[in-house]
Amino acid sequence: MEFSATSRQGRVGTVIEVAGDLDMSTTPQLRDRLYELTEGGAQVVVVDLAGVGFMDSSGLGALVVGYKSLRERDGWLGLAGVRASVRRVFSITSVDRVIPLFDTVAEAEDASPLVP
Repeated sequence: MEFSATSRQGRVGTVIEVAGDLDMSTTPQLRDRLYELTEGGAQVVVVDLAGVGFMDSSGLGALVVGYKSLRERDGWLGLAGVRASVRRVFSITSVDRVIPLFDTVAEAEDASPLVP
């Protein structure tokens, strides 16, 4: 599957829809997209990982950096549609205790503390 990280306006912020494997060769695309959004003033970002079947430590690192960047600007990052294989990476590293995981984009948007 071809990798993509496209963004769209969601109900309460920006949704980044990621598809394909998130590894060291594709992570820069996600990292750059998160950076652009954060620097552009985004306050709420939901990363939809429903299309991701594999994620390595570089993908995890990009999401943590994005989370920290948003938090430093009083923003919020949530992850949606996380498959079991990817969820294990978050669980093993305890990142799921820091970055909230949701079953759907709608649930993530509803949980955002910055909902207008």
